[in-house]
Amino acid sequence: MAKGALSVDTEHLFPIIKKWLYSEKDIFIREVISNACDAITKHKRLISLGETIDDETNYKITVSADKDNRTITVKDNGIGMNAEEVQKYINNIALSGAVEFISKYEGESKSGIIGHFGLGFYSMFIIAEKVEMFTRSYKGGDGVHWVCDTNGNFESEPCERDGHGTEIIMHVADDELAYLDNEKLKAILSRYCAFMPYDIALTDGENEEIVNDTNPIWQRNPQDVSEEQYNEFYKKVFDDYDDPLFTVHIVADYPLNFKGVLFIPKRKTGYDSTESEIKLFYNSVFVADNIKEACPEHLANFKGVLDCPELPLNVSRSYLQNDAYIRKIASHISKKVADKFNLLFNNDREKLQKNWKEMKPYFEYACMRDEKFGDRVRNSLIFETANGDYKTIPEYLNNAEEGVVYYTTDKEAQSYYLGLFAEKEKDVVVFDSIIDSSFSQYFESKNEKIKFRRIDSGFEQGDIKDSEKLVSLFRKASEKEEIAITFTSLGENGAAALISLPEESRRFADMMKMYSLSSGNEAFKMPNSEAIVINIDNPIIKKLENGEDEEKAILTAKHIYLSALLLSRTLTADEAKEFVRLNNILL
Repeated sequence: MAKGALSVDTEHLFPIIKKWLYSEKDIFIREVISNACDAITKHKRLISLGETIDDETNYKITVSADKDNRTITVKDNGIGMNAEEVQKYINNIALSGAVEFISKYEGESKSGIIGHFGLGFYSMFIIAEKVEMFTRSYKGGDGVHWVCDTNGNFESEPCERDGHGTEIIMHVADDELAYLDNEKLKAILSRYCAFMPYDIALTDGENEEIVNDTNPIWQRNPQDVSEEQYNEFYKKVFDDYDDPLFTVHIVADYPLNFKGVLFIPKRKTGYDSTESEIKLFYNSVFVADNIKEACPEHLANFKGVLDCPELPLNVSRSYLQNDAYIRKIASHISKKVADKFNLLFNNDREKLQKNWKEMKPYFEYACMRDEKFGDRVRNSLIFETANGDYKTIPEYLNNAEEGVVYYTTDKEAQSYYLGLFAEKEKDVVVFDSIIDSSFSQYFESKNEKIKFRRIDSGFEQGDIKDSEKLVSLFRKASEKEEIAITFTSLGENGAAALISLPEESRRFADMMKMYSLSSGNEAFKMPNSEAIVINIDNPIIKKLENGEDEEKAILTAKHIYLSALLLSRTLTADEAKEFVRLNNILL
């Protein structure tokens, strides 16, 4: 029997491992299972190289908990170890066998070996007061029984063992007995080991359940994954019951070397979080939740998984925030999302239009926040029209290089104005989210020949001459001596008058409102740019112009003015009260 104390490369690390090495105690499961996966990967690799015979092993990792004996056991049928290897790799903390194996047989970039650092094995002491190991090398010979306590004192001796592989038995400490619950173990395995490359079986001695998917979709060829499979994966991983609106599968080779799948989720309410949620993996091993740094800031609300074997398993948030590799990943993701969006526009526009109402705010935001992204997708952006069609700006303008794009912000409230455009067979696009107005100005900044105008921003005047009598009458009726009075032709059945507000004035007012500068601050008050547009074809207007009863004319003009306001916006309390009074008098 051999006895001794563990030697350490630099200093005794057990207290650090137990208290400070990992931010979450549950990670010990990930580390032990990762080691088991590596042992199997090594064995398969040696077979492929002819270093050992193919014994047709049915590779599997088994996890079990024994409440009576207070133990958790993890068993694999991988490469195993002999006494010399136990001394070299287990009794010397931080001397990783994976690094040496990669150097000898693989080459760093394509190894598929998970662990590189050698400390993960000892993470078991986070919850264990003692660890036993039974192992036997693929080379044959005696097995090794190794026992170690939390002080780093070990014992090892030969033992009989059938077959190659390793069995780890963790004797759980008094204050960590909750880990003996099978449901808790299953939850941890589902979080950290859900996509590891070999079957992981959780057993209670009678029943056995495979808890992982050994072939996650991001590791597959995108051409081999159906839309239904993407949807099911998304709903399972992100605990959602709706299919995603948009999916991007990314396979990046040299020099970045990462894979991933990103989704835009369907919004449940208008108050859903707009932050991205990215799960980070390392060769299918879960590393961390909610790694926003890996997704471009302008791609708000995206969810997904990224597998980055170039990153260390114990990657920190501060590392990610300052790592050039992560910034390159984010840039590559932005390009791939733009490419997929353009592909969807060109090849499946019907699907794009079906989901566009919910996707639109995120892509408009992305365009405004990132110039390169906007340049890539601008020609594929579509706008819903009031009649339910979808058009790009060139399609709206009939491929003209310049023109005015008319929009409505409220189809119900502005229905009369929409009717005027429908009579002239003019399309109107629909702005139905808070970001649309800002996006239209962004679009104008990229093409000075295109202008967006709300449908009540002005009317054609033609050769119509002003009427001084009507101007005076409506200024008295509105009690606004400086209000602009213009004239247009809307036909005999058209409204007697309408309200218009120049686009620039509306935008300025909206900006003041957004920054709360217009309320109670005289320094930011702007002159009223509202105008009364009089329809000279309307019979009532003709009677007002030719009539002589000024008192009745003012009452009628005031009623027409309030009616015009009602077609433009909701009346104030005082305006509504006056409108009812005038109705009673005139009727």
